[in-house]
Amino acid sequence: MEDILLEVLYFLCGLVALITAFMSLQDKNNQARVGTGIFWVIVAITFMFGKVLPPMIVGLLVVMLGILTVTKQVSFSSLAESSEKFKEQKSQEIGSILFVPAVSIALLAFGIAQFTGLNGLIGLGIGAIVATLMGVFLTKAKPSELSHEGSRLLQLIGAVSILPQLLAALGSLFNEAQVGKVISQGIYTVVPEGNLLFGVIAYCIGMAVFTMIMGNAFAAFAVITAGIGVPFVLELGADPIVVGALGMTAGFCGTLLTPMAANFNIVPVAILEMDDKNKVIKTQMAVAFILLAIHIALMMFWAF
Repeated sequence: MEDILLEVLYFLCGLVALITAFMSLQDKNNQARVGTGIFWVIVAITFMFGKVLPPMIVGLLVVMLGILTVTKQVSFSSLAESSEKFKEQKSQEIGSILFVPAVSIALLAFGIAQFTGLNGLIGLGIGAIVATLMGVFLTKAKPSELSHEGSRLLQLIGAVSILPQLLAALGSLFNEAQVGKVISQGIYTVVPEGNLLFGVIAYCIGMAVFTMIMGNAFAAFAVITAGIGVPFVLELGADPIVVGALGMTAGFCGTLLTPMAANFNIVPVAILEMDDKNKVIKTQMAVAFILLAIHIALMMFWAF
C-alpha cells in the first residue's frame, strides 16, 4: 500500500514538472526555453517512471540535468503574475486564514505518520494535496491559476529543487565508500585518545561541517557517527541515545550555514525574490554557532 501511494505522489510531482516544461517551451521571450523545457521534462521522467527505468538510464538523465545546469541552459521563464495591488487586496480580504493551508501540511504529515501505518513522506504528500485544495477554496482561484503559479514557483527555485534528492544519494554513496573510516583515521592524528572533551567537540563540529557539505544532517549522520561518534565518544562510555539525538541536531546547526540546504536557505530566497542570495544564512549564522556550543556542553553533561 505504501509503495503504491508513494508512486502516485511521485507521479504527481512529475506531472507538475511536466506542466512547467510545457510552459517553459511556450515562452518565446526566454532564450533558453528549449534547454529549460528539456530540463523539466527529464525531471518529470525521473519522478514518473524512475522506478521502472534501468538505473543506467536514470543515471544518464541525471548527468544530462547537470550538463544543462552547468551550461546555463536552465532559466526562469517570463511568466506573468498578479499585480501588487491585486495581491494587497486579496491579502486584506483573506487575512491570516491564508496560513491555514500551510499549517495543515505539517499537521497532516505528523498525524498520518503518528497515528497510521503510513510513513511521514506519504503524510507530507497527502498534506500538500489537501493544502492545495484548501488554498484553491480560500482564494477562489481557477485551475489554470493553480498550474500557472505552481510552475512559476518551481521555476523560481530552478535546478536547486532537485538538490535534496542528489545529496541524499551522495550520502548513501559516501557511506558505501566507507568515508567514515577515512575521517576516523584523520581524526586520530588530531584528537588525543581517550579525551572526552575533544572527542565531543570533534563529533559535534564534524556533524555540523559535514552537514554543510552534504546539505543534509541525515546523510551526514551515518558517516560522521561511524567515523567520529563511535570511536571517540561512544566507546568512552557515552549514552548512545543522548549522543545520537544531540549529534543529529548538532548537524542541523550546519544546515543553518550552508546553501547546500536548498529547502531551508535557497528556496525562501528564490520565493521572496531577495537581492542578497545569502541573506537567510547571514541572519542564521550567530544562532547556529551559539546552538553548536550548547550542543557540545549538553553532550558533555548528559551523555556521560
